[in-house]
Amino acid sequence: MTKIQPQPGILEIALYQGGQSTVAGVTDIVKLSSNENPYGAGDASKEAFRKAGLNLHRYPGTDHADLRTAIAEVHGLKADQIICGVGSDEILHLIAQCFAGPGDEVIYTEHGFSMYPILTLACGATPVNVAERERVVDVDAILKACTDKTKIVFIANPANPTGTMIGGNEVARLAAGLPEGAILVHDGAYTEYVEGYDGGAALVDSRDNVIMTRTFSKIYGLGGMRIGWGYGPKELIDILNRVRPPFNLSDVQMQVAEAAVRDTEFVARCRKDNARLRAWLAEALAEIGVPSDTSCANFILARFASEDEASACDEYLKKQGVIVRKVAGYGLPNCLRITVGDEAGCRRVAHAVKSFKEGAA
Repeated sequence: MTKIQPQPGILEIALYQGGQSTVAGVTDIVKLSSNENPYGAGDASKEAFRKAGLNLHRYPGTDHADLRTAIAEVHGLKADQIICGVGSDEILHLIAQCFAGPGDEVIYTEHGFSMYPILTLACGATPVNVAERERVVDVDAILKACTDKTKIVFIANPANPTGTMIGGNEVARLAAGLPEGAILVHDGAYTEYVEGYDGGAALVDSRDNVIMTRTFSKIYGLGGMRIGWGYGPKELIDILNRVRPPFNLSDVQMQVAEAAVRDTEFVARCRKDNARLRAWLAEALAEIGVPSDTSCANFILARFASEDEASACDEYLKKQGVIVRKVAGYGLPNCLRITVGDEAGCRRVAHAVKSFKEGAA
């Protein structure tokens, strides 16, 4: 047996499981398991991708200046407080790497994104799981769980996989109540699906202990490109940039992301269509006895009577060529997370769940 051993905490990490995309023996598939934009990327992004391919032999810039400038102009932010990464996952990883380690504690919530405890264990810190209140982040419970060992608090807002969110006043109360030296990480992967929401940007500008993260993987339809960004106090962003790999983003990624963030018309159209179909799908499922909380993202969390019913429905849907996401690993064994697809996809999954319920009755 090898004497080579990993750092403490690594072997406690379970391998991350992405959303399923195929079903053996089934060809006509509608994939609603990974919260992808059903319309793909916008035309501006596709054109930027085509043009960027002409210079694949060139090394990219290391400061992401053009992309940071575009993000800053569109969102009204300060470019020197923006950091770009390989998806928002890399930004979250850099935060954990820089600000937590052995002997420290990192808080995340009961149904929070599964990467939070993984990143915590990877840097040798201790993950602390805090209960939610009816699938909603509970600020009082988080503050009660804080100790002098707390270095990071992760919240997703809107949250994945619940789709719920807390208001700006509650987020501000959380940031204000953290122990000295602790950072609130506001994960805003689904921010663009909430009309008029800044994802925590104003809170970043008013405090020294908040970092927000965003992604191009969801509403921008660029999940396959792996691009994300963060915004925080310059002192903290400068620290993250010390460990960020200098060539972490290719020129292709940066040019496509710049085109995407400037294509505000495409984003607005996708947000409007998602809101319409999300409401329709939630109502259609509620009418057949499958409720869900009000979602602020591009998916709904369908609740069934039991874990057995949720699992049986998942298997039935697969046979119908509809792939959704089981979320037992998030502490929600009686639920299925269903991405809001295009109109045909939404109607197909609603019809399939109705057929399942009628057959099981």
